[in-house]
This record gives sequence, C-alpha cells and structure tokens, in this order.
Amino acid sequence: MTANKTYTVDEAIKRMERYCAYQERCHKEVQQKLHEMRMIPLAIDQIVDHLIRNNFLNETRFAQAFARGKFRAKKWGRNRIVNELKMRQISTFNIKIALKEIPDSDYYKTFEALAEKRLHQLSSEKNLQKKRKKFADYLFYRGWESELVYSKLNEIS
Repeated sequence: MTANKTYTVDEAIKRMERYCAYQERCHKEVQQKLHEMRMIPLAIDQIVDHLIRNNFLNETRFAQAFARGKFRAKKWGRNRIVNELKMRQISTFNIKIALKEIPDSDYYKTFEALAEKRLHQLSSEKNLQKKRKKFADYLFYRGWESELVYSKLNEIS
C-alpha cells in the first residue's frame, strides 16, 4: 500500500470485508487498519458499523477463536490469554465467554505435558534453585496460574 493512496468509503468497506473474512479480527485491529488507510474518524465509525451489522466483525467470535488458537497452538495459559485479550480492548464479558472454549480436562492435560517437557529440557541443569526458577519463569511467561506452577514445583527435587 502506498503512503499517498486514498480510498472511498465503498472501497474501504470492500477492503475491510476481505480483511475480516480472511481471519477473525477485533475492533481495535480494524480501526488501526482504517487509520493506516488514512480514513477520517467519521468514515471509520461508518465502516466499523457496516462490518458489525453484516457480521464481518464480531468480538465474541474473535475472542473465542483467539482463546482456542493460542491455547492449542502456543499452549498459553488462561492468564496470558486474558491479558492479550485485554490489550486488544475485549470486554470482560467476552473474555469470560472465550475462556469457556478451553475444556478443563484439556487445560490440565496440556499443563502437565508442557511442565514435563520443560522439566526434561532442564534435566542437565545441576543447580536445583536455577532449575526451579527457569521452570517457573517458563510457565508464568506462558500465563499458567501460580497454583498450578507452584504445586508442580513442589514435585521437583
């Protein structure tokens, strides 16, 4: 996209329909994209309204897809997912709905598998304190709850 290209509202609508159809988007991403396209605030509001009314843009659907995807692909815990959704200005209501996309049984199975994998990676670390710190930091960074991490830490000897 060239810096001096301008778009009519209709052109911008078509472009944003494709942008939203390709992958779920949140309002913030769409508004940012429209801003980069140098649309005026009035046009941005009009386009976002069109996208919502025609079901191209749906924050609940975005939050659900985001939570499922980050959990399955990147093995993120609930804390990281919640923080990332908050950064995208997703409502607390939609965040709660999104977290229901992750079944508890899968959540705990994934945590156990990730913890075991990390312990195996750290098997060459001789210093127990360093090993425990690296283990905990790894899981906290990925957003796993402290109760889970600390209970697993207590198993390390």
